[in-house]
Amino acid sequence: MTVKITYFVHGTTTDNEKGISSGWHDAGLSEVGVKQSIELKEKIKDQKFDVVFCSDLKRAMDSAKLTFEGEVEVIPDGRLRECNYGKFNGQPSSLVEPMQEKHITERFPEGESYEDVKERIADFLSFLKKNYDEKHVAIVAHKAPQLALDVILKNKTWEQAFDEDWRKKKAWQPSWEYLLE
Repeated sequence: MTVKITYFVHGTTTDNEKGISSGWHDAGLSEVGVKQSIELKEKIKDQKFDVVFCSDLKRAMDSAKLTFEGEVEVIPDGRLRECNYGKFNGQPSSLVEPMQEKHITERFPEGESYEDVKERIADFLSFLKKNYDEKHVAIVAHKAPQLALDVILKNKTWEQAFDEDWRKKKAWQPSWEYLLE
């Protein structure tokens, strides 16, 4: 009993280009992000997915639609949202990013912690296990859900997940693979 998960990060947003950490602020894709999402379709054309789940935030939904619409069903799911930075949604990344690792268990003011994100993702994974056994599922979402997958499915600590995050090393790739057993 295994679910194969291929994880994609949404395309570049207007907030990304301005150095803003969106959180639950509903930023749209930039021209670069639209291009990335369209180009991804070509890069993954030989992969077969049974379903695509995406965050219900605009940037992830638009990325998923540009890449997958017409090929496979795209289903938005609020459990795949970015971490809610509360009062810090939509604030400069120079302010928010140094705070992230301090909010593993402590919630952002008026927001949530990374452990809260982990609970959302664990619930989503239970749903996948019940309903998509032996399927290949694509996910289009954000940083926090991907780090939560690293913690849950790759047995990393939060500290390891943050430290080894591809964003710190500028080591982007088209997708990341996970197995849910």
